[in-house]
Amino acid sequence: MNVGIKVLGCPKNEADCEVLAGLLELKGHRVVSRVEDADIVLIDTCAFIEDAKKESIDEIMDFVEYRERSGARYKIVVKGCLVQRYYEELKKGFPEVDQWIGVTDPEKIVEALETGRDLVPKKPETAYTFKNRKILEKKPYAFVKIADGCERGCAFCAIPLFKGRLKSRSLEDIEREVKSLLENGIKEIILVAQDTTSYGLDLYGEQALPKLLKILDRLEGDFWIRVMYLHPDFLNEEIVQAILKLEKVVKYFDVPVQHGSDRILRLMGRIRTSQELSRMFNHIRQLEPDAVFRTSVIVGFPTETDEDFEKLVEFVEKVRFDKLGAFLYSDEEGTPSHNMGGKVDPEVAKLRQEKLLMVQAEISHRQLERFVGRKIRVLVEDREGDLLIGRGWMDAPEVDGVCNIEGKGKIGDFVEVVVCGHDDYDLWGRIA
Repeated sequence: MNVGIKVLGCPKNEADCEVLAGLLELKGHRVVSRVEDADIVLIDTCAFIEDAKKESIDEIMDFVEYRERSGARYKIVVKGCLVQRYYEELKKGFPEVDQWIGVTDPEKIVEALETGRDLVPKKPETAYTFKNRKILEKKPYAFVKIADGCERGCAFCAIPLFKGRLKSRSLEDIEREVKSLLENGIKEIILVAQDTTSYGLDLYGEQALPKLLKILDRLEGDFWIRVMYLHPDFLNEEIVQAILKLEKVVKYFDVPVQHGSDRILRLMGRIRTSQELSRMFNHIRQLEPDAVFRTSVIVGFPTETDEDFEKLVEFVEKVRFDKLGAFLYSDEEGTPSHNMGGKVDPEVAKLRQEKLLMVQAEISHRQLERFVGRKIRVLVEDREGDLLIGRGWMDAPEVDGVCNIEGKGKIGDFVEVVVCGHDDYDLWGRIA
């Protein structure tokens, strides 16, 4: 059976699909990259916000239309979060789709593909046990899912509806997967979950992220460890110290604060105030002036006023985030915020988003200035013409900037680069 896999959505989906691809090959199947070679096209979907749902629907329609137009004979199988959330509606709306699979264990997905029967569990199964993994796209980094599901109860978030409660993987299983990736040449391990600060609460009764980082830091090899999705209300001193002091863990804090107005933060179900959040970031900078902060915020949350928005802008300017993603509020059914009054006009929200991104561009530009003239370590990822394209420790793949490098080097290598300049988001340099 030849299976082509199309991954949509978050890095957790990417990790799931690569583990699934590894299991398919263990069972004697073949994972292919060309649709012309596929007996099955498997589309992994996302249902986080409206834009993600639309992208998933568009992708399904594209594969249906191409099959009809080309006369191809591949089966279309749709899996993942969108199916877990809207199975009955999708099944009625897309009779052309041959099979539907929800959020479940990759081993069960292999069995379902072999039988051709739909598989949508009543309760989602989000954590896998590692046996094999196939990298679907050649690159020097890999996302490793340490947990999935969430119990934080943010008012705007639909994830618990289709991902369920927190489910952590064991320390030993994660270590096995990371060792395998390092043996296959991966140079950056990126730990992901819905909330990485929650890791281990269900298995060990404590926030076990520091323990996991210490285990991975001891592994042999020259590689980076990056942690994403740190919940701002539960980022504690032990986690901060582990990120700052362990040799292979990059000093990068991805902390999605979501807003800077205390009133909106309370409505969102958040605990820490903007002042407490500001003190936390200031404390980390005092411990490590080079620490890099990424965050995400939601603009246009129900009842957000001009005053609330200005407080958000003031908060962003005060903290000086190195990287920031600003997202328009998505009104998701089943969430507490869906039933709130005072919905913000989409055009108003869009204007606020544009203003915030302009403010952030100036901040990002100033934050990058501190690297000019310095020598930094860069992981080479690509080549464009005469330039090498890489990332320093301060940039996560797919969401942050890059470093454009003059000089010779190989993809997958670490190189020392002297930074010569920058724009709002990217660095420019030459091999030292």
